[in-house]
Amino acid sequence: MQSLVVHPVLPLENGDHLSRAEFEQRYEAMPLVKKAELIEGIVYMPSPVRIDQHGRPHALLMGWLSAYWAATPGTDLADNTTIRLDEDNEPQPDALLRFEQGTSRVDQDGYVVGPPEFVAEISSSTASLDMNAKKQVYRRNGVQEYLVWLVQERVIHWFQLAGGEYRSLPNDQGVICSQIFPGLRLAVPELLAGDLKSVVRVLQE
Repeated sequence: MQSLVVHPVLPLENGDHLSRAEFEQRYEAMPLVKKAELIEGIVYMPSPVRIDQHGRPHALLMGWLSAYWAATPGTDLADNTTIRLDEDNEPQPDALLRFEQGTSRVDQDGYVVGPPEFVAEISSSTASLDMNAKKQVYRRNGVQEYLVWLVQERVIHWFQLAGGEYRSLPNDQGVICSQIFPGLRLAVPELLAGDLKSVVRVLQE
């Protein structure tokens, strides 16, 4: 009787070229790994997170979005959640905001499937990826608004999808307003200064 050979699940490695199915299989087999992404069929596993370059900016961004979510029925907010976009792309953005009855859905496995209306990334060591390959992936899959916070440059880019391309939203005296989510306003200088109280005050206006 021939014995059945069971092949072990290989670990994820930065730079691996994988299908989305194999990426998910390897990721699920590594519960200690907290963040890995598949972008254009390539695995990206970021380096450890520093508080000034990522941890605190991330907390500020989530504080702003959480205040909006709490006051806006019909919206859904998620932190570091995997999105099944297409066969070559499964990003895990720092934040996503979606309409519950919008362009994305939650499947039976608990994954977000399809493009959420808004995605945000905190960029320090990942700036090149976030502003190039990942930006094109979000654009091509129909993410309507994409925010990138370039921490070292102290710059926030907020793009809107128009005519198949990303265009920068206007900055009106330091305030940028979403064109998709009513009342979602960002006081940019205050966010860059770490003044969450003022960021929420401007949002609530």
